[in-house]
Amino acid sequence: MARNKIFSLFSAPSGDDFAVTQPDYAETLLLLENFENSNKGWFWSTDCDGHLTYLSGSVSRLMNDETAALLGLAFSDLFIRADNAADVRERLPFILSRHASFENIIVQSARSQDERWWEVAGSPQFDKEGNFKGYRGYGVDVTEQLQSSENASQLAMYDPLTGLSNRLSMAKCLEAGMAGIEQYGRSCAVLLIDLDRFKQVNDSLGHPAGDALLKQVSERLLKIIGDREKVFRLGGDEFQIILPNCEDRGTLGGIANEIIASLSQPYSVLGSRCVIGASVGLAVGPSDGRTREELIRNVDLALYAAKENGRGCFRFFSNELLQAVEERRGLEEDLRDALVKGQLSLFYQPLVSTKSSCVTGVEALIRWQHPTRGAISPALFIPIAEEADLIGMLGEWILRKACEDAAQWPGDIRVAVNVSPIQFANEALPQIVVSALANSGLAPNRLELEITEGVFLGESAETDTMFATLKEIGVRLALDDFGTGYSSLGYLKTAPFDKIKIDQTFVREATLPGSRNGAIIAAIVALAGALSMETTAEGVESLDQLDLIRSLGVSHIQGYVYSKAIASDALARGLASGEWRIEPTGHAKQRNERRAMYRKVGAILGSYYHPALIRNLSESGALIEGFVDVPVDTQIIVDFGECQLAVATVRRVGKKQHGIEFVEQLVDDGVGGLCTSRRVSAYALSKLGLGGKDQSGEALMWDPTNAATVGKLSDSLGLSTSAKSIQTPGQGPGAGGDNAPQFQSLSLLNAGTASQRHLSNDELARLKMAVEASHNPSLKYFIGLVLLTGTRVQDLLTAQWDHFDLNAGVWTVPAENAGKTKKISLSTAAIDLINQLPRWDGCPHLIANPRTKKPYNSFYGSWDAARKKAKLGNVGIHDLRNNVVKTW
Repeated sequence: MARNKIFSLFSAPSGDDFAVTQPDYAETLLLLENFENSNKGWFWSTDCDGHLTYLSGSVSRLMNDETAALLGLAFSDLFIRADNAADVRERLPFILSRHASFENIIVQSARSQDERWWEVAGSPQFDKEGNFKGYRGYGVDVTEQLQSSENASQLAMYDPLTGLSNRLSMAKCLEAGMAGIEQYGRSCAVLLIDLDRFKQVNDSLGHPAGDALLKQVSERLLKIIGDREKVFRLGGDEFQIILPNCEDRGTLGGIANEIIASLSQPYSVLGSRCVIGASVGLAVGPSDGRTREELIRNVDLALYAAKENGRGCFRFFSNELLQAVEERRGLEEDLRDALVKGQLSLFYQPLVSTKSSCVTGVEALIRWQHPTRGAISPALFIPIAEEADLIGMLGEWILRKACEDAAQWPGDIRVAVNVSPIQFANEALPQIVVSALANSGLAPNRLELEITEGVFLGESAETDTMFATLKEIGVRLALDDFGTGYSSLGYLKTAPFDKIKIDQTFVREATLPGSRNGAIIAAIVALAGALSMETTAEGVESLDQLDLIRSLGVSHIQGYVYSKAIASDALARGLASGEWRIEPTGHAKQRNERRAMYRKVGAILGSYYHPALIRNLSESGALIEGFVDVPVDTQIIVDFGECQLAVATVRRVGKKQHGIEFVEQLVDDGVGGLCTSRRVSAYALSKLGLGGKDQSGEALMWDPTNAATVGKLSDSLGLSTSAKSIQTPGQGPGAGGDNAPQFQSLSLLNAGTASQRHLSNDELARLKMAVEASHNPSLKYFIGLVLLTGTRVQDLLTAQWDHFDLNAGVWTVPAENAGKTKKISLSTAAIDLINQLPRWDGCPHLIANPRTKKPYNSFYGSWDAARKKAKLGNVGIHDLRNNVVKTW
């Protein structure tokens, strides 16, 4: 019977009591009694105060009580909560107090042993005078329907295979995370994970094995993240993790690395051993997207970049990704023609015996000199070659060229050539090796093939046959990158290796306090010794690393501490005298890896936002060009672009470069680069007016009337500052808070805008006397030309004689990068001063050191002494550009 029909039957009579007296209702009463006895529903009534006056016996029994005991209770006391999780004792009395009909109210029983839900409805009862007498109503058991609905909801929101939340649930979770960004200024990080080589498992072992593998993957992800509600399976072999209010890229990079390492460990699936990998893309809102759609799109791009970078790595999203994809496509096309056009060459890095320090072998390393891009790293183009099916052709050329070069060297040192898993799987590899040896005349025992653990992923009979065939030829075999692959040690029982190469990841940080890398290296050496194999440690760069490697018993060393890779002819010259002994050189202690680069950045220093150049960037510091007169311990803020700002302290002062140390270390960006651990708010940057340019393209001055302190600026941008006091030039120490010293205007070599400091005639006279009395004879010419021409310091440092036409009175300043050539008109006084400059044969520079015939850059100390002598200690060199004079 329909519920509305039940309701109409039950509410039809109206009177003072519940009795049915008219014959027309006799059948109705029987029907209602039958309905009560069916346990499908029940009836209730209350008085005007909401207390029960009638309750069906069937529901009383379900509530484990007698009807008599329940009569007189408030109707709302039968239930504990409503369907919207609200307190039913607050909701029902309010509804009943309105004296209006209601239905479809879902409530949970307060007295049942098991969880039971009811749908209740009621109709108000009035007497003939219209006085409210109470309610009559019914209830229907909807427990099964709700459970069924909940199960359907579970199916809609959760993945039935792994039990993780699915794509629909992810969308809702991400929407909530993005709402937190808009409402509360929070952040939201998304990690997108794609399994590498999962298709191989499905194809070789079947879909049941693939399903079992996916379950194990989900378990490993849950173990790392620890919260089931943050891990999602999107479908296939794609997983996603959402971390609300997490923006530290160092932390996120650590999580990504942990995921990659965990998912890359072997699995046992239906009695078979499987090895897969993982690639991870990361995006952090709001810097990488302010909407759900933007963040999903950008994390997809980041994952694509990680997979393009060789898989098994992570990648943060950046605005450069689209451009990088286009450049990669172009490199693939250029690589196809590089061999034919002679752009590829081989260099050789020596392998040195730890006992004799003599070179016993070399490793062949390919180099690509692109006609327009310059030198391109093998780390970039080798993965392209593998994906573009060019590695076979490239590998064969390397093998043949290395054999040809080695055959021409004096002595009998060995040459090692890398063989990729793709080459190793080629049945023709032995024939290619034999042909290369025969054509070059190189003895087989002088050729060493370096093979990675990746060739053992299949562990098939073909692998054993290939090893046996290569050993029959007489070549040596080395196990490269040992310990970084995915295979067990079982293959060492049969694989006929002559050498184990210890990967540089174990050498790196081996000498740092608390590192276990030394113990790992010692274990590898012991294992190799037990199997009668040699060992080579790669990537040794510092003297303390060298001492440690020697003490651990490694037999050979390869790294910058002895030599970089050199050309074949240079190698032949080194070997010409017989034994080639190399003395180690390098830093006494290991330093953070430095990346040589030439990168434009911005620097907030003094009351200006200045352009600068970064070189030799590392996690902890960098060399920065463009500063003059910046004392040690001065704090600056470096702007790397894309909302990446870092506070740094000047630790070392040079002629043109300053060494800076970052207060908060940079972190790995997943592709061999570095980034700040978090990004600052783009809104906050624009509000402060930082990083912009005026209409002429010059850097905007940061308004010095803001009187911002280091602490205030850092606080407003969310940057970390050092705990110790900040020493600002020309002022005493102070903390970085409200009482900290203000930024002071300091001189910059590349300053694009002169200050407004005007010197009086008396100050100019004192300055002239001071520079003429300087021990540096070039200082008076340098300062004089700045004052007479108003030119930049950098232009004077790079000026050459052929830039000047003294007859026409014109100085032509060459263009910088994509800029324009400048022409400066020279006054008679400036021409006279230039004619007084000493000029040496063969020296093109206008102002040069008479001993070295190179630019005279050592005047900075002389300038500092001269301005102090003239009592102009607060005047910087670029201040002089605003004080152009007619005579000097």
